[in-house]
Amino acid sequence: MTKTIEIEKTMTVGSLADHLTIPVSKLIGELMKNGVMVTVNERIDIDTAQIIIDELGLDVQLIEKETENKIVQHKKNKISDANGTKRPPVVAVMGHVDHGKTSLLDAIRETNVTQKEAGGITQHISAYQIEHNKRLITFLDTPGHEAFAALREHGAALTDLAIIVVAGDDGVKPQTLEAIRFANNANVKMIFAVNKMDKPESDINRVKQQLAEHNILAEDWGGDAIIMPVSAKTKDGINELIDMVLLLADVEELKADTKLSAQGLVIESHLETGKGSVAICLVEQGILHLNQYIVIGAIYGKIRTLETTNGSAINQAGPSTPVVITGLKGMPAFGDEFYVAESEKEAKRAAEEFKLSSKGKTSQSVSTGSELLSIINRKQTRQELNILIKADVQGSLTSVIDSLKSLEHEEVAVRVVGSGIGAINESDLHMAQTSSAVIYAFHIDIPQNIKQLARRDKITIKKYDVIYELIEDAKARMSDLLAPKIIETDLGRLLVKGIFKTTKNDVICGGEVSKGKISAPALARIERDGENIGEAELIGVKKGSTDVKEILEGEMCGLHLSTSNKLDIQEGDKIEIFTREAVSRTL
Repeated sequence: MTKTIEIEKTMTVGSLADHLTIPVSKLIGELMKNGVMVTVNERIDIDTAQIIIDELGLDVQLIEKETENKIVQHKKNKISDANGTKRPPVVAVMGHVDHGKTSLLDAIRETNVTQKEAGGITQHISAYQIEHNKRLITFLDTPGHEAFAALREHGAALTDLAIIVVAGDDGVKPQTLEAIRFANNANVKMIFAVNKMDKPESDINRVKQQLAEHNILAEDWGGDAIIMPVSAKTKDGINELIDMVLLLADVEELKADTKLSAQGLVIESHLETGKGSVAICLVEQGILHLNQYIVIGAIYGKIRTLETTNGSAINQAGPSTPVVITGLKGMPAFGDEFYVAESEKEAKRAAEEFKLSSKGKTSQSVSTGSELLSIINRKQTRQELNILIKADVQGSLTSVIDSLKSLEHEEVAVRVVGSGIGAINESDLHMAQTSSAVIYAFHIDIPQNIKQLARRDKITIKKYDVIYELIEDAKARMSDLLAPKIIETDLGRLLVKGIFKTTKNDVICGGEVSKGKISAPALARIERDGENIGEAELIGVKKGSTDVKEILEGEMCGLHLSTSNKLDIQEGDKIEIFTREAVSRTL
């Protein structure tokens, strides 16, 4: 039967051991074994504690004690057809690098959007809305597949359809298959847009054959996959593609509740001179109004300006509408949920409570559950170093990729999320940011504006002219992904010949050093008749009444042991003194 224990959201390692009625040394040992270096008095959060309990095989479930100031929980309201109104479809456009995804989006925008201001959509907007046959469609520009997965994870029922762009002259590529996998995992409908059909070498039947090899069969081949020819250059097939999007939207009967308080997701955010924090959000339910107070995690603010993604000022925005918001007192993260508060006081209180809750970051925790899971998973899954490479010529690019692939290890691999010839552009930065990739520039210069954007978005760009220097850098980054090796070093052993003091947390005993030498601080493992009965910390060594640094084999000494649980040490027990450390590994 599962035992349930109520605890605070953070606790000391010693306190947790008391709750679990296990030796603190055993708990510390398990944490250290998983790469988390702690002492008795350091604090861990409830998620970390639960993970370690599961690792120990204990049938215990931790729950957090209720507090008086409970964070305002924003829950999504599921709607039925009865109380929902029709909303525009939200479409994510994905595809392999250089297959024309951006060109296709530009063609759709030019065909369907009336530009009210010069310049049109700004460079950093990742969502926009078009009108086709008096109906609206929202497009999400997802340059990185990881971003699409995160959007689905945080957004529940946000994205309705995925357009997978495949170049007719290049065919299905690994990133194409990756996009398909993400869309399948998100359980959204797919349309395959075979682009560049204006080129003589483009062959849609070859693309259909390649997709069929991966169990995706075109409708005219007896399957159910929608595969359409298009050309972003000539605009051929663009209207038919949009018509198909609307047809699938009608089949899905997409609805939202406009009577609810507005809520949705942050798609993108950045700092802008003169505006401060700028957030691009997608409204999911309700109607968002200018001058409303909104809460996004630990951030709140009053909507000072509300604009469409083409820069037009608006007073309100309904479901499936992407909007640009200013007035926030901080910069939210991608995927964060927003909701409307009734007043500034309520918004501020909710944001502050979020900071103090287990959902917020706590400086008291030595490790969060997600961090510990990452360490534990390193033992179970192969890690990947995401890399985006730009080079001067194709030969150099091929050489760099082949050299990086040769570094693959049983625990860590290189994953090239993007590559190309020529200067690094903003699309490269978007892809690197959303896939947490390092950008390598080989034999090319980095434009000043790209350096500035990379610094703003904390994207790493490394420039090299010598290939082995680039490889060494990647090798070092791969080494950082290896789980640390836990090393125990035996120092000495002692035969217990007397117990002088025993309390709940301390034991002072004495005996003869039978092997090696003993020095503090260190760890102590107590054995009785060949069985391990517990561990403790050795915090002091005495020879007579004098504190000493070390005691050698054959000498008598006293030991001061510290433990969070009472340790039953008896005469005749053997104490093994050792150290334990986590050592970084290299390839």
